[in-house]
Amino acid sequence: MDLKEIQNLIKFVAKSGASEVKLEMDDVKITIKTGSENETTIVQQMPVATTPMMPQAAPIAAPTPAAETPAPAVADDSKYVTIKSPIIGTFYRKPSPDKPVFVEVGTDIKEGDVLCVIEAMKLFNEIESEISGKIVKVLVDDSSPVEFDQPLFLVDPS
Repeated sequence: MDLKEIQNLIKFVAKSGASEVKLEMDDVKITIKTGSENETTIVQQMPVATTPMMPQAAPIAAPTPAAETPAPAVADDSKYVTIKSPIIGTFYRKPSPDKPVFVEVGTDIKEGDVLCVIEAMKLFNEIESEISGKIVKVLVDDSSPVEFDQPLFLVDPS
């Protein structure tokens, strides 16, 4: 598990509201505890054979302030509805590289239309619209990582 994956896990746990998460793999044990004031504590234990990697564990505590930065990202126009990511993963606008995008700016959508796919743990999850309207803005670049509850599209429901 690399540093980027650990940081994403910390952000996900902080946003989910869980009080404690334990993850044990072959050579890594991680416990993430969130306090009542959104402070995140990480304990990473490794077997003696992998102790040269221990200095990398120190920078992990740094993402805690970063978990607070997405909060100000609010939709600029209150008349638009924001469609948010229901999961953490990689955002794709196309079903496959050789196919056209699901939706463009100006596309009229209805409830149940597929807007994008998000890859999570090698599974491609189709994200369907829960409202009808017109796509005003695509807020995420293709093949970009997305967080849980991150805004993906702005839709004009009128």
